[in-house]
Parts: sequence; C-alpha cells; structure tokens
Amino acid sequence: MTRLTALSNPLLLGFEEIERLVDRATKGGDGYPPYNIERIAKEADAGELLRITLAVAGFTRDELEVTLEDKQLTVRGRQQEDKSRDYLYRGIASRQFSRTFVLADGIEVKSAQLANGLLAVDLQRLEPERLVRRIEIGTANAAKSQP
Repeated sequence: MTRLTALSNPLLLGFEEIERLVDRATKGGDGYPPYNIERIAKEADAGELLRITLAVAGFTRDELEVTLEDKQLTVRGRQQEDKSRDYLYRGIASRQFSRTFVLADGIEVKSAQLANGLLAVDLQRLEPERLVRRIEIGTANAAKSQP
C-alpha cells in the first residue's frame, strides 16, 4: 500500500527527495552533545551566515571529526579511555557521539573551529539566481495525415 504524506500532493512534483531528507533528519538521538544553531550578522554581498555550536568539553581536535556527505553534515567524537587516571567522581562525559544535520541545497560549510570546549561549524546559505524562462507554446497537428 502506498504511504500518503503532505508531499504526496499531485501539485508538488519532484519533492520525494525532501520527504527522504525529513525522514533522515527526524531519526532519534540521545541529545548528546547539546548544540545551538544561530544566525550570524550578514556581511555585505554575502548570503545568510549560520553557526552550529556543539558543547564538546574534554574532546581534542584529534578526537573530533566533521564530515559532509550527500547534504548531511556529521560531527563525531571518539575519546580514548585514559586508564592512568583514578576518578573519585566522573561528571564529564567521555563517550562517543555522532550528531547529524541535514543541509538544504545551497548551504556550504565554510569552517569549523574548536575553542574553550565549543566546536563551531560555520555555514553559508548562497543566494540562488532567480531565473525566469518563457516557455513557447507549440501547436499540435489535429488532423492526422491519411496514407
């Protein structure tokens, strides 16, 4: 049986990819690490600037990985257990994580910086060109030629 969704409307042609992206984006996660998404002040002639900031206390640059594949930005953290330490209490998480963000067309990853336990990934939304194209209407030959 065919699944009906809001994007199944016959007036919305070619939006199947968006439905797949929404499904991918809504897959669960445990909420770790916490993150913010903010809009940064726009520069002249630049597209919209966005910043994703993740709280990654205790992770070094070598333990973090930022990848972009098929419109999907993934941030992974992998810490090695330090066996030489004897903790009396351990409140800082040192677990592996993977946090995924699905990016729209036209959004580019500009940079990633780690400072003071915060990983900031800067994005830029490029302004698409607005094209208007006139489509010529042809005539159909109503009378078929007789042999």
